[in-house]
Amino acid sequence: MPGEVTALASSSVSVHVMWRADTAVAAFEVYRGDVKVLDVTGGRHMVDVGGLAPGTAYSFTVRARDRAGNVSAASAAVPATTLSVAEGERVPPSAPGNARGQAQGPGAAVLVWDAAADDVGVTAYDVRQGGVRVHSVAGDRTTAVVTGLRPGTDYSFTVIARDAADNSSPESNAVRVLTEQGAPDGRSTAPGGLTATPRVAEDGTYLDLSWTPPVVDGTVAAYEVYLDGRFLTTVIWGANPPTGTAQYSLPLGDAPPAAHALKIRARLPDGKWGDFSAERTVAPAGP
Repeated sequence: MPGEVTALASSSVSVHVMWRADTAVAAFEVYRGDVKVLDVTGGRHMVDVGGLAPGTAYSFTVRARDRAGNVSAASAAVPATTLSVAEGERVPPSAPGNARGQAQGPGAAVLVWDAAADDVGVTAYDVRQGGVRVHSVAGDRTTAVVTGLRPGTDYSFTVIARDAADNSSPESNAVRVLTEQGAPDGRSTAPGGLTATPRVAEDGTYLDLSWTPPVVDGTVAAYEVYLDGRFLTTVIWGANPPTGTAQYSLPLGDAPPAAHALKIRARLPDGKWGDFSAERTVAPAGP
C-alpha cells in the first residue's frame, strides 16, 4: 500500500498528488473518491489530476498494482479543495527571487528562494530542471527537497510561481547543484536494442525505429534523434509514453535512400539527457 500520500490544490482546476512506495511495482492507480482517474507507471510517485471544478472539495487515494495485476489496498484518503478564482485574476506572479541550493547527499538537493508577489496570492511553486517540472510545493513554502537525482551530476534548477488561475511567473535565477559522489546503481541510462529499418513509401523515405526505454525511476516521454552525428529531431509522447518497446517512423522527406548512422538518447525524469544508445549504421533501402 502506498504511504505518505499528500494532495496539493495548486490551482482552481487541478490537484497535485504525491506518495511514497517502498517496493517496485508496475503501476499506481489514483482514485478521486471511488473513481479511478489515472494510471501512473511504477517509477513515478506524483501526478496532476486535472479537469476539476473550482472551489470544490475532493478526496484522493492511491493503490499499487504489480505486473500480475494484483492491486494493493487503498492508501489513506487525503482531502484537497481546489482554489476559487478571483474575478479578473489575470496578472501572473513575479519571479521568485534569490534562488539558491545545495546537494543533500548523492541523490537529492535542497532549494530555497524568496517568495514571489501576486495581486491575489501565490498558490504553488514548481521546480524545473532542464525545462521539466520535477517537484511542486504549496504557495506558502519557499523551500523544496528534490530527490531521485544521480550521484556526481551537475544540475541546474529554476523555480516558477503560480496563482489560482494557473498564471505562471517568469523563472527564477538558475541554481547549480553538484550532487555528491556515490555508488552507481549499475543501471544504464541509454536506450537499448535500437533498430532502424529503411522504408520507401509513396510520400517519401522513412526509417522505422524500435528501441527499449532505459530502466529509470520514472517515465521517459522524450528522446533526441541524431542522424549522421547531428541532432535531427525530438520525439515526444504526450499521454501514455511507451514503457515496453517504443516505435517511431522517422520521416526523411523526399531524399533518395542513403546510408546513415543513427543514435538516440532519452530525457530522464530528473530532466537530464541520458547516455546515447549504440550507434546503428543503416544501409540504403530499395524501392
